[in-house]
Amino acid sequence: MHEMAIAEGIVDIAMDYARQNDAHRIAEVHLVLGELAGVETESLSLAFDTLVRGTIAAGAALTWERVPLTGRCHDCGREMHIRPQNVLCPDCGGGMEITGGREMRVDYIEME
Repeated sequence: MHEMAIAEGIVDIAMDYARQNDAHRIAEVHLVLGELAGVETESLSLAFDTLVRGTIAAGAALTWERVPLTGRCHDCGREMHIRPQNVLCPDCGGGMEITGGREMRVDYIEME
């Protein structure tokens, strides 16, 4: 369950940021998760809730935005939403480069 390790990293980031800003409560941690990040959000939420018990982040909402998988054709330059199995451009048959959908980052932390 790699979601526990991911949650530990998220909690560390949030707690460090809260300390740097003299916050007394963390209300929300918002993530950006790409389609290819491979994160099971239900497991991540459970791990996050477990790790923040008894801290200033207890009860904080863990929210996220999903980023779709996008790519650009090496030959014609067209950018589009793609599926993981799409390796060729539907317009010209050129090879596709993944340009989005791998993201996994803390976007913002709401504190008091």
